[in-house]
Amino acid sequence: MNILFIDTVHPLLWDMLVQDGHHCIDGSTWNESVVRVRIGEFDGAVIRSRITFDRELLDAATQLKFIARAGAGMESIDVDYAKEKGIVCLNSPEGNRDAVGEHALGMLLMLFNNLNRADREVRAGKWNREQNRGIELQGKTVGIIGFGNMGITFASKLIGFGCKIIAYDKYKSEFSTRHVDACSMERIVEETDILSLHIPLTEETTYLVNDEFISKFRRDIFIINTARGKCLQTDDLVKNMKTGKIQGACLDVLEYEDTSFEKFSPEKSSFINEPSWQYLIHSDKVVLSPHIAGWTFESHEKLSRVLYEKISSLF
Repeated sequence: MNILFIDTVHPLLWDMLVQDGHHCIDGSTWNESVVRVRIGEFDGAVIRSRITFDRELLDAATQLKFIARAGAGMESIDVDYAKEKGIVCLNSPEGNRDAVGEHALGMLLMLFNNLNRADREVRAGKWNREQNRGIELQGKTVGIIGFGNMGITFASKLIGFGCKIIAYDKYKSEFSTRHVDACSMERIVEETDILSLHIPLTEETTYLVNDEFISKFRRDIFIINTARGKCLQTDDLVKNMKTGKIQGACLDVLEYEDTSFEKFSPEKSSFINEPSWQYLIHSDKVVLSPHIAGWTFESHEKLSRVLYEKISSLF
């Protein structure tokens, strides 16, 4: 097959496909117009998030048999239309689920133990012990929304901390384990101390966490978002942090991101001066990272290995 690499991925995938006799082309420097002109030459495409496979591009992809996404989210592909055209859509959440789980847990422990502020203060010669007294995970209830690869793995990382884990997934049932209780959304809002999002970005989940949703929680909560930035409404998050309804937030993703996730969106550049953003960057109750939860050296290779296994098993 002729396979176009639209984005850069770990070279393992390229090397193994070539060993199997496929012809790989590097299109990572092609702009979108070039991709749209030449996509009809290829049987397969390897992507991350730089180019959107909309209906127009899929119509131009007259020979395409598969699209392989190095990562979990599929929002950059019109998956339903691709399926109508007989194009198989593959992703690789198995490759970075451990990285995401560890990162989410690390951010939470950093927040609970004031490590960001404490580190900064000690470096400045300040020795503030009482002001940096922490919170334990022991005895807290962690509510997970979305119990796929990422949600399951995050739950597995929590085992041993002595917390209670409950999980809601609209598209699953009867997935309780010895350590995790499958539950309704009603129970999530009733019992949760720490809310963690592990859901794809869809029309249904866009701004799922907004003021109305947050107001339903019986307890004051902490929020972790390693899913997609637009699953959480930033202004509503900050509004509820100011009232104390949200006690703290761990945000690896932001609604201000570009669709490629490589930078802030040019269309959103004015956010830098907005009150909500200024609140987040100056608050010790917030831990931020630049969409790197699944971005480890190990996951970089595993994402390619998973895609190779899926491609080779089908073709």
